[in-house]
Amino acid sequence: MKTASVNVTMRMEKELKEEAEALFADMGLSLNAACRMFLKRAVMEQRIPFEVRRVDRKTLQALSDAEQGKNVSGSFDSVDALMEELEK
Repeated sequence: MKTASVNVTMRMEKELKEEAEALFADMGLSLNAACRMFLKRAVMEQRIPFEVRRVDRKTLQALSDAEQGKNVSGSFDSVDALMEELEK
């Protein structure tokens, strides 16, 4: 017995869609096929099939700063030097 299919519409940033399509094309998959794989695995495992963690604002700001080269202390010659900088 054939199951009826339905259309699903998603909204996302254009750049994300283009990057995902390129990635999946390199794997021989369409964006549709990759999404179906994700949904089938989620249903099979009854969970999101990868770890999802909550990130607090302080961590998000630190990640953003690091990407932009802001508030970066540099390298350290020893653990003691690192600890000294962290205690400031």
